[in-house]
Amino acid sequence: MRSSFQKFGLIGSGVLIGVLISVNLSALADKVLSPQLPIDDLRVFAEVFGKVKSDYVEPVEDKKLINEALTGMLAGLDPHSTFMDADAYKDLQAGTQGEFGGLGIEVAMEDGLVKVVTPIEDSPAYKAGLKSGDLIMKLDDTQVRGITLNDAVKKMRGAPDTKITLTVLRKNEPKPLTFTLTRAIIKSKSVKNKYIEKDYGYIRITQFQEHTGEDLATALKALHAQNKGPFKGLVLDLRNNPGGLLDAAVGVSAAFLPKDKLVVYTEGRVADSKMRLNANPQDYARRGKGDYLKDESPDFKNVPMVVLVNAGSASASEIVAGALQDHKRATILGIQSFGKGSVQTILPMNNGSAIKLTTARYFTPNGRSIQAKGIVPDINVEDGFDQSNNLHEADLGKHLSNPTDANAGKKPEDAKDVVKDAAKDAAIAKANEKKYAEQKGPIEPASKDDIQFVQAMNVLKGLPVQKTPEVNTDAVKTN
Repeated sequence: MRSSFQKFGLIGSGVLIGVLISVNLSALADKVLSPQLPIDDLRVFAEVFGKVKSDYVEPVEDKKLINEALTGMLAGLDPHSTFMDADAYKDLQAGTQGEFGGLGIEVAMEDGLVKVVTPIEDSPAYKAGLKSGDLIMKLDDTQVRGITLNDAVKKMRGAPDTKITLTVLRKNEPKPLTFTLTRAIIKSKSVKNKYIEKDYGYIRITQFQEHTGEDLATALKALHAQNKGPFKGLVLDLRNNPGGLLDAAVGVSAAFLPKDKLVVYTEGRVADSKMRLNANPQDYARRGKGDYLKDESPDFKNVPMVVLVNAGSASASEIVAGALQDHKRATILGIQSFGKGSVQTILPMNNGSAIKLTTARYFTPNGRSIQAKGIVPDINVEDGFDQSNNLHEADLGKHLSNPTDANAGKKPEDAKDVVKDAAKDAAIAKANEKKYAEQKGPIEPASKDDIQFVQAMNVLKGLPVQKTPEVNTDAVKTN
């Protein structure tokens, strides 16, 4: 189990600027599966290659042609499989430490344009006001249409303190928007904690990185020391968290679940892609490291919890939310999550390049696949902004299918609260949209202006929940 588990990195729903995913060097690359090769089709490939070499209007290097062919092969599978040349692979490896250069955006390719999946908190993109669903059409004077996603990512990277201008199409905006961003070294702190008031704490996880589990253990210890006693409630904020390492997601889940409870299982075509990962150190502690949860206060195994999710919560975030929801360990509050229920494996190649290949689907403990569906909250609460701008996995071209699509027409039991009063909630949210849009800059998480957080505190305190704002700040005291 452990050897198989170490081969997988579950990544977020696109390609991060600076590449915010994990590298799990996989022995699968050394396993050459030998199906019968389509010789006739390969002859056609060689024929096309030769014609391009001999007849194209300008000379083209062999390496460029082959790399472009490999890029097209992987990109044609699904939005998350990709070919990385040696430079892109090195960038990916550097990004796993949680510090990288760039703008701080997670992106995907859609209809020839670069689509913003999630701006990373505290990054230049986040501070400038880029939003999920924005379509980047120009990078400085370069048109995005016609270049690859990797090339677009390379152009957005650069030396710190240098500027780049992004021209962006945004839904409901009549004209393109222009953002001039200053590149920076993104030092991403994946776990943040806040002591809200006596007996109530707040944890925010922005990505699932190499040290996220250890950082969560440290944050929980700090909160426990501040409160000097058991908590009455804890808010776990996974909003706009694009995902990251699979073992980090298992570790975060294990912090709040009884030992050995199932967190997630995966199903794929090869034996190494079939795993069952539980809340125990064998499945979340990395090689050479001890159990970072061994000194955790037992209070956090039982404290009432609310988990916040939104359309930017993807992949590893959905694993955590799904596990806590299935075990009835926490109430999930917010809006439907992104819906990325697939596992990518990093497979190094002999020439220094690598491929990121979708090798499995993951399932919650109760056997739910959230691929292209997402986590449905127990309590649907919007944030006061226009929800039509949200991007989901199902919106991406060539997205992987959900194995339960045959039952897609059947309304799940846990969706009752979501569809109830939906028209009323949407109308109220639309009426309040202008008010909240007038606020300058992003809303500070866990503040009185954070609608979903305020309602999470209402849940924990047994107060009425307002599914759409106006904000009731009676439940929140800030230090």
